[in-house]
Amino acid sequence: MNLDQIDWAKSELLPVIVQDSTTLEVLMMAYMNREALELSLSTRIAHYFSRSKQRLWKKGESSGHLQHIERFLLDCDNDTLLIIVRQEGVACHTGRKSCFFTDIETGDSISEPQIDTAATYGIIDELYHTILSRKNADPETSWTAKLLSKGDNTILKKVVEEAGEFSFAIKDGNEDEIIYECADLVYHVLVALGHKNISPDRIKQELARRFGMSGIAEKNAREK
Repeated sequence: MNLDQIDWAKSELLPVIVQDSTTLEVLMMAYMNREALELSLSTRIAHYFSRSKQRLWKKGESSGHLQHIERFLLDCDNDTLLIIVRQEGVACHTGRKSCFFTDIETGDSISEPQIDTAATYGIIDELYHTILSRKNADPETSWTAKLLSKGDNTILKKVVEEAGEFSFAIKDGNEDEIIYECADLVYHVLVALGHKNISPDRIKQELARRFGMSGIAEKNAREK
């Protein structure tokens, strides 16, 4: 494929539709920048650019559910890609084969998870995705949806409140209370991140950037 065929002037991110080579089922939609496409072409393993994580990611890097690319097809406007893949495992982080499983007219799910992904992706990522899914839920039936519907002030008030309760638990030295209050604090921090569409992966990236750097040096770098 000649990458100059692609109309990069429209966007640096190329929409990519992913189709199963055996069943022809549409598995997911993602984005590739030029680097991700070059990696995908050279390795024949799907690599994407994650808008939420703000980085390149190899599909299946956590789960092992790789996508082996059989064909790359560019559309007539030279701005959308269809890739035909052999999917290992499942494509969706929910454990379903395809990311497209909700009937928008009825709200019903047309498929069930094939695997439990909580252990694969980790509880923090699982919880964050659950929080995102509550954005359009009924605030009368979901505490998370209620918090998100109230906006910044209510969400941040809960973060400060839970931080205070966690601090008191630490001071009291009760391990069970420390764990309980820390879990509450983490949940409310994730709600705040979800409200701003900031993936926990970006926090991990920042911590990784700081690893090996002294706290004093990191603080001085921020103040410049």
